[in-house]
Amino acid sequence: MAKEKTFFTCTECGGSSPRWLGKCPSCGAWNTLIESVPEAGPGKNRLSGAGQYAGLAQAQAVMPLAAIEATEVARTASGIEELDRVLGGGVVEGAVVLIGGDPGIGKSTLLLQAMDALQRIGLPTLYVTGEESGAQVALRSRRLGLDASQVNVLAEIQLEKILATVESTQPAVCVIDSIQTIYSDQLTSAPGSVAQVRECAAHLTRLAKATGIAVVLVGHVTKEGALAGPRVLEHMVDTVLYFEGDTHSSFRLVRAIKNRFGAVNEIGVFAMTEKGLKGVANPSAIFLSQHSEPVPGSCVLVTLEGTRPLLVEIQALVDGGGPSPRRLSVGLERDRLAMLLAVLHRHAGVACADQDVFVNAVGGVRISEPAADLAVMLSITSSLRGRALPKGFIAFGEVGLAGEVRPAPRGQERLKEAAKLGFTIAVVPKANAPKKPIAGLTIHAVERVDDAMDVVRGLG
Repeated sequence: MAKEKTFFTCTECGGSSPRWLGKCPSCGAWNTLIESVPEAGPGKNRLSGAGQYAGLAQAQAVMPLAAIEATEVARTASGIEELDRVLGGGVVEGAVVLIGGDPGIGKSTLLLQAMDALQRIGLPTLYVTGEESGAQVALRSRRLGLDASQVNVLAEIQLEKILATVESTQPAVCVIDSIQTIYSDQLTSAPGSVAQVRECAAHLTRLAKATGIAVVLVGHVTKEGALAGPRVLEHMVDTVLYFEGDTHSSFRLVRAIKNRFGAVNEIGVFAMTEKGLKGVANPSAIFLSQHSEPVPGSCVLVTLEGTRPLLVEIQALVDGGGPSPRRLSVGLERDRLAMLLAVLHRHAGVACADQDVFVNAVGGVRISEPAADLAVMLSITSSLRGRALPKGFIAFGEVGLAGEVRPAPRGQERLKEAAKLGFTIAVVPKANAPKKPIAGLTIHAVERVDDAMDVVRGLG
């Protein structure tokens, strides 16, 4: 019997190569090609056998944009305010949501709570579990206090049976936990393979668009924290959510990486309790340490996550180093830290070349926006000089290589949030200075890094 010809598929982009290469010829990723066998099936377009959903493959009439009726998408609140915030206001009919996170971080718990809340307001729901039995899901619901839950549960991993059940029960929302466990009989590869994940996700996406059922896919993550499987999975869905947080901490963040129906980088903050995940009404309290008096090396930043201003404490520790001083940052970009230290030396005369510098964003939050630059530099200077910043002090602003302080987006909202939480002194870019004073907040507008240092010394 002749050996089946194999080819190699990229786990990042789904591209293929007739032979193994260290680098994918399509997307350029390294070490992502895995050996595959041509799948047996009715034809190249296996989706044509998907029953009533195959109608989507037919060509639609060509129409100019002006002739297409544009209507606002209807949203249904899940009853969990923080989840609704990340989704853009609630569950959208026919939307496909992909949620990923580390094992045990709370994905199944949150979705079970959301499904129960939707069921209670009258929406029919279906929870498909491929990793647990129905008894295990019921046991979890008891622990969460959902003893009388009417959520329908299906323990199944075969795609065709799942589609038949969805067609017969017609739920408004369907959860697939998880997409890596589902397989289709039309393919010969094992569940979790690139081909199976891509094919099953395509069928479920077509199901959602054809019937208006909202589908939530739970995805595994790699050891680097990225969603496992082909990257085409992220392009296929409408919304991608990531669960973040340390399993040893009680706080969890749900971040929207992609959202066709809402803001990107929006976050929801949850606390893990005995009764499941509870939304945190004032998340800024998590990211601020409770100091009785100001301490050196601490500066509060007003950052922006999606539409929500958050106050986060930036801590810095500058200590005597050696011939090879270390630069370490947690929650902030390490390469940007090295750049800020060079700007601090050149334009403000603060030298840290022979010092170890450690920077941390309190509470486990990750900050990627450049508006954190000024707060990082002020915390480093405070630690180096051993002088604490004044009580009630906040700062934000991007710092350029020429030493200028650039404005941050939506500065007015940041300042109003700081004033609401009782902060009284702010150092901000000149372009972010409000035209009207904000009650209780003294604002110092600066144009350059050395101006900010002079303001802090004057507050001293």
